[in-house]
Amino acid sequence: MDRKTIKASITASLISCGLLCSCNSDTSTKEPVDYVNPYIGNISHLLVPTFPNVHLPNSMLRFVPERSDYTSDRMNGLPVTVTNHREKSAFNLTPYKGDESGLRPVMAYGYDNEDLRPYSYSVYLEEPDTEVRFAPSSQSAVYELKTGSNDPSYLLLNTRNGKVSVKDNTIRGYQELDNNVKVYLFMETMQTPQSTMTVTDGAVDHTSAEASGRNACVAMRFNDTDSIINIRYGISFISEEQAEKNLRREIASYDIDSVADAARNVWNNTLGKIEVDGMNDNDKTIFYTSLYRTHERPVCLSEDGKYFSASDGKIHDDDGKGFYTDDWIWDTYRAAHPLRVLIAPELETNIINSYLRMASQTDSLWMPTFPEITGDTRRMNSNHGVATIADACAKGLTDFDVELAFEACRKGIEEKTLAPWSGAPAGKLDDFYKEHGYIPALAPGETESIPEVHHFEKRQPVAVTLGTAYDQWCLSKIAEYLGNEDMATFYRQKALNYRNLFNPETKFFHPKDKNGNFIMPFDYRFPGGMGAREYYGENNAWVYRWDVPHNVADLIALMGGNEAFNRELDRMFNEPLGKSKFEFFAQLPDHTGNVGQFSMANEPSLHIPYLYNYSGQPWKTQKRVRNLLRQWFRNDLMGLPGDEDGGGMTSFVVFSMLGLYPVTPGLPAYNIGSPLFSNAKVHLGNGKTFEIIAKGCSDNNKYIQSATLNGTPYDKPWISHTDVMNGGTLELIMGDKPNKDWGASADAVPPSMESKNI
Repeated sequence: MDRKTIKASITASLISCGLLCSCNSDTSTKEPVDYVNPYIGNISHLLVPTFPNVHLPNSMLRFVPERSDYTSDRMNGLPVTVTNHREKSAFNLTPYKGDESGLRPVMAYGYDNEDLRPYSYSVYLEEPDTEVRFAPSSQSAVYELKTGSNDPSYLLLNTRNGKVSVKDNTIRGYQELDNNVKVYLFMETMQTPQSTMTVTDGAVDHTSAEASGRNACVAMRFNDTDSIINIRYGISFISEEQAEKNLRREIASYDIDSVADAARNVWNNTLGKIEVDGMNDNDKTIFYTSLYRTHERPVCLSEDGKYFSASDGKIHDDDGKGFYTDDWIWDTYRAAHPLRVLIAPELETNIINSYLRMASQTDSLWMPTFPEITGDTRRMNSNHGVATIADACAKGLTDFDVELAFEACRKGIEEKTLAPWSGAPAGKLDDFYKEHGYIPALAPGETESIPEVHHFEKRQPVAVTLGTAYDQWCLSKIAEYLGNEDMATFYRQKALNYRNLFNPETKFFHPKDKNGNFIMPFDYRFPGGMGAREYYGENNAWVYRWDVPHNVADLIALMGGNEAFNRELDRMFNEPLGKSKFEFFAQLPDHTGNVGQFSMANEPSLHIPYLYNYSGQPWKTQKRVRNLLRQWFRNDLMGLPGDEDGGGMTSFVVFSMLGLYPVTPGLPAYNIGSPLFSNAKVHLGNGKTFEIIAKGCSDNNKYIQSATLNGTPYDKPWISHTDVMNGGTLELIMGDKPNKDWGASADAVPPSMESKNI
């Protein structure tokens, strides 16, 4: 089969999961995917590195080299597929050269000359003297192993916990994951092996063709004349037979170049939804790498119109809409979901429908919060799946059952416990919140008595109170959309619960005990144990001080008005850590990317630099956003300040480099910052294009002097979703000194909870 036919076969399989867009990619010599550097952030500042991924956008099959980070000297075999964001591969493929007595289920190799792109991978493995090439499709992939040694060649396939069998040139099997979920494999080689065997703890059995249990392993020995071994395989969450069907549907040969070319085209179509120009190639690398990161998750599990759901352990029809999972919504609701609303609204709608299916497949009908392939893990705090529904309704994406969505979100907030990292039913902690409007903190020395509270994650009472107030505001917006004014009024009132923890003396959100007393004495920089979890969550009080994204206007009023609000914002960016770095990070390891007490590395901080837009000083937003992008997001191995979380942070980069940011998912508006590109074209999901022109833009010229929208003078530091989706042009004149009057008037303020100006 020729390459054109092969590409057509792969393309057909991608359309069912919504992986292609209709817009054209750049026709210049360097295309969008050429700017992607997957190694950005592959050395971590402190916690988990950002791994280089080879995959198609939102595809089921993902590839990550079997090593810890870029500094690793050894590689543990070759991966087959990653079944959860930033976790190790299911199965393990190991080439081996030498005497049979050296066979092991997994072997570590030195490696060199690694070349990784979104659509292909190559590396040299030193001990087996083997050159490796790899290319992915959506649910299948191809390998080529080329050896330079005359020693006997072996290929081993290991499942870490499952069952595998070998017959002639094929391997079949499965690996067990959590929650009784299995990932299935069908693999075949172009060359017929000389013999097959199983390997258990170094013992080789030529009479056996099947192995099961932990590190179950089968092996093939090839003829000494076979210097190249060609491999192709499919994966499935339905069955071994479906894994073979997935392979046959997507890949018709062992030709790596044709598979890589098809994958490259998919990436160019996807990344080409946004065109940027100006500044330099380094900025384009940061931008397109960030955009690539936002397409790792969630992944499409649809296989020939069917999917396996861990919510009920059954196989279902996907109704032609795909089925998506593996999405840490606590991170991604802030900007990754809003980005899809603009450039891939059909995909975002299909994702929402997937989450409603998950909720409907359980007895509880709770909206998921951390949906993974193995089910909803209920990690982090609050129930921010509701924000994706509110944002979709506010922006006109309602091709789903909104009444069902409201009920699933309401039940997830009202009937599931608010205790972090728990899927238990609501209990005494929740009863207290419903009666008093805040989560009570334990007084010093008080023993935990609530069984659903996680032993390590604690109550996180301020973080949960603030997050739930926002979630309840989102409920009010969905109820408003449905015309249910009673529910809308009820939840609008609950959305003000953040006020119950506001300390008017200190102007911080301060934990209270069950008697309504502020916990005293109290240190806002170092509160409450590891990650400040006894009171906040991963970040300290300085970050959660601004966690009222739905009602910034009221937060300003609580702090005493614009002048006081701006003074405290300035103070945060200049407040010392208060301890040495090693002491600070020993307690707050997620609180990296510091500028004063601000943490660029954790998602609750992402909206903070845009808050000056609400308080009459948008020029400070322009300065701060530009500085943060330059300080913490770079084209190098440590170019990300913290855990990237599969688009949670890099979607901030995409928006901010364009000059926009969705401070409040659930409101159809975007704050304006400081664009890094002189020209950006966003090809919208409705077929129109929104263009942002920043005349004179440079690192010095970061300040907006004046603006026009479609030729009409524009004097607001925000823009409505309607104006963006209508297409047209936002033109900004940039300068090296702030125009402190632009966008600073009282009637130019971005909308908040009770705004009528949108």
